[in-house]
Amino acid sequence: MSDANKAIEYAHKNHGRFTKELSEFLKIESISTDDAYKPEVEKAANWAADHLRGIGIENVKLLPTGGHPVVYGDWLKKPGAPTVLIYGHYDVQPVDPIELWESSPFEAVVKGDYLFARGSSDMKGQVMATLNAVESIMRTGDFPVNLKFLLEGEEEIGSLNMGGFLPKHKDLFKADFCLNPDAGAISADEPTITFGLRGLAYFEVHVSGPARDLHSGLFGGTVHNPAQALAELIAGMHDSNGTITLPGFYDSVRPVTDQEREATAKLPTTPESYLEQTGVPALWGEKEYTPALRTGSRPTLEVNGLLSGWTGPGSKTVLPARAMAKISCRLVPDQDPAVVQKQLIQYLEEHAPKTIIWEVKPLHDSPWAITDINTNGVRAMAAAMETVWGRKPLYRREGGSIGVVAMLQNICGVESGLVGGGLPDDNIHSPNERMHLPTWHKNMDAFIHFFFNMK
Repeated sequence: MSDANKAIEYAHKNHGRFTKELSEFLKIESISTDDAYKPEVEKAANWAADHLRGIGIENVKLLPTGGHPVVYGDWLKKPGAPTVLIYGHYDVQPVDPIELWESSPFEAVVKGDYLFARGSSDMKGQVMATLNAVESIMRTGDFPVNLKFLLEGEEEIGSLNMGGFLPKHKDLFKADFCLNPDAGAISADEPTITFGLRGLAYFEVHVSGPARDLHSGLFGGTVHNPAQALAELIAGMHDSNGTITLPGFYDSVRPVTDQEREATAKLPTTPESYLEQTGVPALWGEKEYTPALRTGSRPTLEVNGLLSGWTGPGSKTVLPARAMAKISCRLVPDQDPAVVQKQLIQYLEEHAPKTIIWEVKPLHDSPWAITDINTNGVRAMAAAMETVWGRKPLYRREGGSIGVVAMLQNICGVESGLVGGGLPDDNIHSPNERMHLPTWHKNMDAFIHFFFNMK
């Protein structure tokens, strides 16, 4: 029996214990966004640290970040072998609205093939699948590669302190590859590797006109309504094809490669599937790109919120003094949030009428990240998935943003392979979050093969 199969046999024999240990982890109410839960977040960090020690990881410690701590550990007994950094987060989302939960959010309940609890899919379950794979190898033989761990407690609040933490510890987290199970699969039967994430540039655009709200009968038609002016400006930010009209917006956009087009064409995300998922009557956007490419490989400009004038019940005939829009741009390689801000300002300089005053306020940005799918780490994961699922994985670029992936790449020089057992219908961030146990078990087996494939 091969070393990998010995470890897999151990994992299968311990599925019950692994589920029980995950349930203990899930009981900890580690809601990072609410200061009232800070002791629980620290309790989760200590639980994870103790678990690392228990499976044989060395130099385990909690590192301060200015917020919730990072759990670090390593096992570096293979000179000359690759080093794999394992990323995870132990914080979770709030549970509201609590009345929609069918069971207690922090009491793990198994129903059929699913385990229900907050954090089961995102991402305590994925953390434990990785640690269970490590334990299974540790208990049955010699570990084939070196290991480092970075478990953070602020992912659900945008990894607020990682930007200041990682530069101070960049040598500590250097590795050949980062295994990040904080992604998921397209379905239980379709193993998936995410190799790219879009970045983000988020702004508020404020428009003002009169010094105060005016009577729309007395001044309408004479004073330019700021709400109308803002709506006109926003409408002009796209042309009839859905192409963004900010000057120079696409100048630095990296072209989609033939390899990426071929990989994306294999995804089951057809136009019909988008219509079914969203309920819209028709799709919209750049016609020269498929919907899957538009949401993973092309940049966007979206209006996330609008505010102006009277929005209460009934009527109030005012000409509002101010209007505001929240606008976010999802960015792709090689766009820079600071450059996009300048492009937005230039657009307003060229198109805003003289009848209003406007201001752009930057709120938040996050860099894009992309991993070469031909690297040893991605190939090792792909081979592992093919062994377990009996089919090659699908490759995709995700439309969202995970800031720490780009930080690890830009600060520590470590590329990430994003995988995991999360499924689209796991209700993450919502009531009745759940994890598909058969997929969880398959991921443990795949992670075991991955570590042996990396040697």
